[in-house]
Amino acid sequence: MSNRQTRTPTSVLLPTVSWTAACDDVAAQLGPEDELLIIHDSKDDPVVDRKPLSENVQFIPAGDPVGCSGKANAIAAGMEAANHDRLVWTDNDFHHPPDWLDRLHKDYAEYGPTTELPAFVGQDPLAVLLEPVYVLGGTLGTYIGDHAWGGAVIFDRSDLDEERFLSELRQTISDDGLLGEHISVTSVQRVRRVPMGGSLRQTLERHIRFNQIFSTHDPTVAKLSFGVLVAVLIGCVFFPLLAVVLTVLTAGVSASFGVRRASLLLTVPALVAAVPLGLYAFARDTFVWGGRRYRWHSKFDVEVLNE
Repeated sequence: MSNRQTRTPTSVLLPTVSWTAACDDVAAQLGPEDELLIIHDSKDDPVVDRKPLSENVQFIPAGDPVGCSGKANAIAAGMEAANHDRLVWTDNDFHHPPDWLDRLHKDYAEYGPTTELPAFVGQDPLAVLLEPVYVLGGTLGTYIGDHAWGGAVIFDRSDLDEERFLSELRQTISDDGLLGEHISVTSVQRVRRVPMGGSLRQTLERHIRFNQIFSTHDPTVAKLSFGVLVAVLIGCVFFPLLAVVLTVLTAGVSASFGVRRASLLLTVPALVAAVPLGLYAFARDTFVWGGRRYRWHSKFDVEVLNE
């Protein structure tokens, strides 16, 4: 049963330049005092041509980013425009079931700031191959590390120093990477399937971005993870049974989150591919995200380039 009549009034922030099914999904779950902020770049974006379902849905133009990513810029604009203290961040590229917002509120009542987990599903051959890497690094890594995932995270303004957070947000790339440094988030064992890739270039650019975010926000863990990966792969050469064990463990981890994919049989090839791809990601000095190219010099030094 929905508790939308009695729950804390909430502002849901959804950055997107086009209307997707996710917008309809979330709008249908709003309570009488909730609001959905559709945050876009400018009045020329196709999303503004869509008439909202209710007065609870607002369109917020964020403008072009200067010194930060478009996503960080959108979230900052959304937080400044939001009327409520209880905030939910989400994305436009996955299904939000009818109880999605209710369950986040129940999670907050029990744990405080809470995040769901992503399960990335490949849309092209390379992305499918890399699914085991994202099971371990994306789904399991987010769960074990209690990292915030910007696709489904709930918190309150009182949970962080908002002025400092927004100032830093407008100088960086990763919105949820930064959020995880400002608040303590609890991960719940509930996943949302998120499409990944679609073309070789899209998959490569995503992989570069994810690796650079990881190494920027958790440099020690990133180095340790890479070292462990290389050591495990060397072990598989001398002890082939280790490859079987590794595949079974990865499939088991994925199944524990309710995701079963045949691609997990490619765990060892995926981890082998992750080594040169990881080195390539660190060698690249720019990457593309959402139609913009960025050069990320350091955590709070971002150059926005023309794509």
